[in-house]
This record gives sequence, C-alpha cells and structure tokens, in this order.
Amino acid sequence: MSSQQTTLDLSNFWMPFTANRQFKAAPRLFKAAKGMYYTTVDDRAVLDATAGLWCVNAGHGRAEITQAVSQQLETMDYAPTFQMGHPLAFEAATKVAEFMPAGRDRIFFTNSGSESVDTALKMALAYHRARGEGQRTRFIGRERGYHGVGFGGISVGGIVPNRKMFSGNLMPHVDHLPHTHNLAESAFTRGQPTSGAHLADELERLVALHDASTIAAVSVEPLAGSTGVLVPPKGYLERLRELCTKHGILLIFDEVITAFGRLGAPTASEYFKVVPDIITMAKAINNAAIPMGAVAASRAVHDTVVNAGAENAIEFFHGYTYTAHPAAAAAAVATLDIYKRDRLFERANELSASFEDAAHELRTSPHVKDIRNLGLVAGIELESRPGAIGARAYEVFLKCFEAGVLVRYTGDILAFSPPLIVDEQQIDQIFSTVRDALRDVA
Repeated sequence: MSSQQTTLDLSNFWMPFTANRQFKAAPRLFKAAKGMYYTTVDDRAVLDATAGLWCVNAGHGRAEITQAVSQQLETMDYAPTFQMGHPLAFEAATKVAEFMPAGRDRIFFTNSGSESVDTALKMALAYHRARGEGQRTRFIGRERGYHGVGFGGISVGGIVPNRKMFSGNLMPHVDHLPHTHNLAESAFTRGQPTSGAHLADELERLVALHDASTIAAVSVEPLAGSTGVLVPPKGYLERLRELCTKHGILLIFDEVITAFGRLGAPTASEYFKVVPDIITMAKAINNAAIPMGAVAASRAVHDTVVNAGAENAIEFFHGYTYTAHPAAAAAAVATLDIYKRDRLFERANELSASFEDAAHELRTSPHVKDIRNLGLVAGIELESRPGAIGARAYEVFLKCFEAGVLVRYTGDILAFSPPLIVDEQQIDQIFSTVRDALRDVA
C-alpha cells in the first residue's frame, strides 16, 4: 500500500455501485492514464480491458481532446442553452448527426446515459401528445435491460437489484418483454445466436393485453452490456422494428454502450441494419473527457413536437443546466474527429475476429459456462458458487487487477470492452491473464 493510500481519507466519498466497506478496507486507486493503461497510486501499469466504463473508446489521455477542452475553458467556461446558444453546441450536434442513421439527426444533449434515457421517454410522450394520441403513456422495456439509474430508466429497465430498493416508487404503466438469453440453446455462440427471434413476438402479447393505443414506446438495448453481454438473436431486432411500426409504437435503442464504434460501426443500428425512432447515447460521445450524453430523434419525432407548439412558445419543457456545456461540446468535436481520422471504427471491425478467437479460447478453462461476443465486446459467464453469486467473478477480477489487467464483472459474468486502439498483443494479454486467474480460483 502506498503512502498516499495510507494518508488519504476515504470516508466522505459514498461510492456508486460499489461495496463501500469492502473497497475502503483495500482500495484500488488510479492516479494517471495514457493510451491503453492506467497507473495506480503505487506506480503499477494496468491494462484497461474495459475502456473505463465502456466509454474511453479512443484511448486515454488524447492530447487533441485535452487541448480542445483547455482552449474552450480559457475562451468561455459556460454558456446557457435555454433561449441562448453558443456555436460549439450546434457544431457538436452536426458532427454527432453525421454518425447517426439517415433521418435520425435531431440531437438533444444531456449529461449522462441516464439522462439520455429519461429524455427519450419524455420525447416519446411529447410526440404522441402532439399528434393527438396523448393516451399513449405506457412503456415497454425488457427483463435484464439496463437504462441508467433515473426513475424512468430503472422503471423500463429490468435488472432486479437496481429496481428492488426503489420498487415502490417506479413509474406506473410499464411492462417488460422477456430477455433473450438462452443458455441451453446458445451457449458459446460466436456472434448472434441463431435462435430466439420469436421472443420479439411477445410484444404482440403485450399489445393484446394493454392495447396498442396505450403504448408510447419500446425501449431496448440492441446489445445488452451491463447485465453481462447479451447478444440479440438473428432477426430479433428486425421483428421488433416491424411490430412497433405496425402498431404505431416508437422504438428506442439505448446505445449508451454501443454507439461510436463498439461493434465496428458508428451505431448498433447501422451494424444490425435496424433503424429505431430514437437513439440514446453517452459514454464514448466525447471519450468520457467531460460528462455528456445525447439523444438522436427522427425528424418525424422532432418536427411533430416542435411544430405543435404555439408560435414563440417553448415546445418541449425539458433540459439541463449543462446541456451542450461548452467544454463537453469541445471534447465531443475533438473526439469525433479522432474517430474519423484514425478510422477507429474500421479498426474495431478488423480486430473483432481476433478478439472473438481469444475470448473463446477460454472455453475449456475452469468454471466457464458460457462465452458470448460481438465486435469488441465479450462476456464470460462463470459457474456460481452455491450461495455466493458473484464471489468467483470478484476473485477473478481481483487477481487480474493484481496481474496488471482491469476487467469488469457483474454477478458471475466477466465483461470486456477495451478501447478501440487495442492491439492483438494486448488482446492476448487480457485473455491470458484471465486464463491464469481462472486456474487460481476455487
């Protein structure tokens, strides 16, 4: 333990999604980051196999982003976007729109993925009210879905621990599709499972139960990340799109994790060739340099809401003090330029086969019950110890950290999402470190 750790007061920071007592008894602290590596307070290099939290897609410490943010703060630290504006907000929106599917180019900025989700839900309600169907107030989420931690997001989300403590105050009029994970039929699938598209037809059952005229939107992650990397079955997203169109229901893709190259394409929508009405994003939008998120709405959604407002009146009563914050917008412009200039999405696509092979080589390792992957995302599910779900994955996480590789775990699932600048040698290091750790745990 370094002298900095022994003198640092850890008591005041209530840490998010953390076992606080456990962490503070043996803290893991970073002091620097560059490229593919973090540096701990005791000067150890740790290879980042998680892009921070799925967000540092261009790698750490990009000088272009630092310079853009620094210059912006020196020029203008803050400007409101309520009835005012600044050029970078519009430039950033234009650049984000260039990465979106055709016609999904009306960009509303937020400060996080959670805020993006709640914004998208509000957009859906506003759209239906503006078109004279204000009775469409119901949302359909999905089991095991993660849509952030706002009350809207945990309501449409389907991860039980996230919902349990707050269950008495979640949004009403929300129902859920079944999740798509089928371990019996699809274990160790490379890419998309071939079975499971029929699960989208559960939407027809919910339509019959609630009536389509009451449903505003269906919100799903095209690839679920936080619940442990659930890859959609072939044909599943296509069927959801078909059914939503049939019943006049908006389709929202939560791309907080998948937007900006994670699957080797600008969006999961483009990768799967399924275009939703609304896309939420955050994380990699500006390489996590400054908190920022966004929602891309179709022109139909945007124009319906905006044109329904009275002349000279606010059309959409929603926004945040820091919407399109100048420094965050500067970071976004610089980041999106890096993605294009360095062809990082193409790089991710080219590396995906090697990444897949390396992940699936762990199939015969101890305790492994499933491996799933797509693009530069992989999940390795471990057998749980009786009465101790998550304990084994936590121990693997610790052993990897001690060996110089940062992985993520949720329950007994290890998740991998390295920055898009990762190379094949680093991919080998990630999974060989995990292999060694699996051999060492009981």
